Amino acid sequence: MSLKLSSRRLIFRFVSVVLLAFAVFTVARAQTGSQSVYTDSLQNSWENWSWAQANLGSTGTVQSGSASIGVTSTGTWQALYLHHAAFSTANYTALSFWIHGGSAGGQQLQLQATSGGSALTAYNLNPLAASWQQITVPLSALGLNSSSTMDGFWLQDRTGVVLPVYYVDEITLVGGTTPTPTTSVTVAVDAGLNRHAISPLIYGTAFATTAQLLDLNAPLNRQGGNNASRYNWQLNADNRGNDWYFESLPYDSALPGEQGDTFIQNSRLGNAQPMLTIPIIDWVAQLGANRTRLSSFSVAKYGAQTGTDSQWFPDAGNGVKTNGQNVTGNDKTDANTPNSTTLEQGYVQHLISRWGAANAGGLRYYILDNEHSIWFSTHRDVQPVGPTMDEIYTRMRDYGAMIKNQDPNATVVGPEEWGWSGYLYSGYDQWYAPTHNWTYPDRAAHGNMDYMPWLLQQFKNYEQTSGRRVLDVFTLHYYPQGGEFSDDASSAMQSRRNRSTRSLWDPNYTDETWVNDKVKLIPRMKSWVAQYYPNTPTGVTEYNWGAEGNINGATAQADVYGIFGREGLDLATRWTTPAATTPTYKAMKMYRNYDGQNHGFGDTSVGASVPNPDEVSAFAAVRSSDNALTVMVVNKIGSNVATTVNLANFASAGTAQVWQLTSANQITRLTDASVANNAINVTVPPQSVTLFVVGASVLASPTNLTAVRAANSIRLDWQDNTTDEDGFVVERAPGTTGNYVEIFRTGANRTNYRALLRYGTYSYRVKTLRAGVLSTPSNVVQVGR
Repeated sequence: MSLKLSSRRLIFRFVSVVLLAFAVFTVARAQTGSQSVYTDSLQNSWENWSWAQANLGSTGTVQSGSASIGVTSTGTWQALYLHHAAFSTANYTALSFWIHGGSAGGQQLQLQATSGGSALTAYNLNPLAASWQQITVPLSALGLNSSSTMDGFWLQDRTGVVLPVYYVDEITLVGGTTPTPTTSVTVAVDAGLNRHAISPLIYGTAFATTAQLLDLNAPLNRQGGNNASRYNWQLNADNRGNDWYFESLPYDSALPGEQGDTFIQNSRLGNAQPMLTIPIIDWVAQLGANRTRLSSFSVAKYGAQTGTDSQWFPDAGNGVKTNGQNVTGNDKTDANTPNSTTLEQGYVQHLISRWGAANAGGLRYYILDNEHSIWFSTHRDVQPVGPTMDEIYTRMRDYGAMIKNQDPNATVVGPEEWGWSGYLYSGYDQWYAPTHNWTYPDRAAHGNMDYMPWLLQQFKNYEQTSGRRVLDVFTLHYYPQGGEFSDDASSAMQSRRNRSTRSLWDPNYTDETWVNDKVKLIPRMKSWVAQYYPNTPTGVTEYNWGAEGNINGATAQADVYGIFGREGLDLATRWTTPAATTPTYKAMKMYRNYDGQNHGFGDTSVGASVPNPDEVSAFAAVRSSDNALTVMVVNKIGSNVATTVNLANFASAGTAQVWQLTSANQITRLTDASVANNAINVTVPPQSVTLFVVGASVLASPTNLTAVRAANSIRLDWQDNTTDEDGFVVERAPGTTGNYVEIFRTGANRTNYRALLRYGTYSYRVKTLRAGVLSTPSNVVQVGR
């Protein structure tokens, strides 16, 4: 039951959180070939079919020209609806219009296109401003593509209230055609470019079984989510909050801490490090007599409600009265008991007693709760008002210090914020703003700083003052907000998934949803850390691009893994673990255990570039275990792509293994590909993930190393056994310890080295260097002084 979080989490993310946004999607005016829908009046045979009152000649508030459309509601759920005889959208790419929220603004609308009289994908607009703003929405975001027909669109209230008047002007269908899908692509791989280590911890997951962890060769397994916020380790029970009727439920065992202990055991058997959540919210679950369920919103106590757990616990309500208002003023002790650092200290002590300290093989990762800034929704029975910046910092500081007091080598992880609004605004501001004209008093009280940078700054200040760190890893959650986190596999949604992974990295990509900003998540996190708390690792501990059972979900997951490695993220855990039968699960396996022998993608990222990552993306890395170059090519589109992989700064053995995942839902080893003229030429099938494992040519070691001592200097000479090396690396170790360090790096074709001789006895050896790869060492010589 604990994993029933996903669907209800989805409902909150895609309905409630749009109320928290306020930016507006603005782009340039219409292109050549555009069609005017409204300019002072309806144009080109467009008709008014509205079921709101639409004044097509309003002159009081105008963006340009002499008139606009004034829209007045006479009831709830009303809309401005403009209709046209059905036409092809092949020559159009977007719908653009100007909109004004009147004297106060704040109206919340959704845009939907119609085809055959039926509404297509809803696109939520941000709350309207009390000024003119231009909005341009790609037709693909409305469920249309180049082969679609369209017969209208509407702007509809999405809140069920009577709206104040708003104005619309300069409505245009933006001209242009959808680009022809790629049929060929060149992937440029440079093994000497942008080299950096890939953290294996980016391939983590959540709630995986032991068998899944072993099969995925996953390094991390996270226990988290909304219910983890309310876990009472003494009772081995939790409260499910808004995910399940605010019920406190027992786990099968009455043993204190059993749920965490079992999770740790199963993770360790799967060779993965467990990550456990420590509640820092003020209330955790309480149970009734004989471990019976309790409910925060009893129907018997608080009256009839719009939903109840009719099957399992009919007295448990959803906390919403029949008039649509939330139950308020409930007694928190109905189903909960107070939490404290003392209570959670007992849990940490239990875990150390059972499993040992972090540096002795015990639990290493402690997570400080979950998505604090939306507790006012997910846990409104005990936290009806969003917590302020100071409240969360104080809790994180105190609980983090408590954990470090018990286990100084533990790794404390947080703040686990939910998404875009939570990065910028505290829970208090997110709770307050929608009903107070989008003002943010908590932010204003903190110098108008974004929430996450402010939090990092406080932890840095604390470390400087106290001399110790109580937050070790800076972690956020990220879910794309355009409906990707769903089972929707329509062509429009597949295209959106293909594009939206750009929000993880691309500084030029504006998120196409209500976020309407350049998210560039990983660079943003690293920039915040660099400025406010240097040397803090970064992690994304919840993310999901949906469509697990579809190859489109698999290509998105493969893209995400590649981005995490290329961008230098330190840690990631997916929410949650897909079924082993799904393409998405197999895409994860392609990076860590494609052959069933735990061989995977390389651990040193190198340069890989493509013309259009929305269609075909590629990632490359060198694998230290065998010096192989691994190249992952992700074809996101529905057609074959003739692919040329050009290799630079890598000496190939002449062949490459080819492993591939397609819509047939199998990882298959294909016939080895030849590497000719430093290139691989293959055709990758539609919507596929293809891994090339390019063997490195054997790099000959130097031989006949000799040493000649002259007074206080030494000269080393060796034999060069290669013709294409980049140079040689000279290494030295004290005595015969074997603790070699690099002391000099030569250019190509040089076969000697001279330096001052230190006092003592030293061992020397030389290695050949090519494309960042080192050969095995030469013979060893010893020289003393």
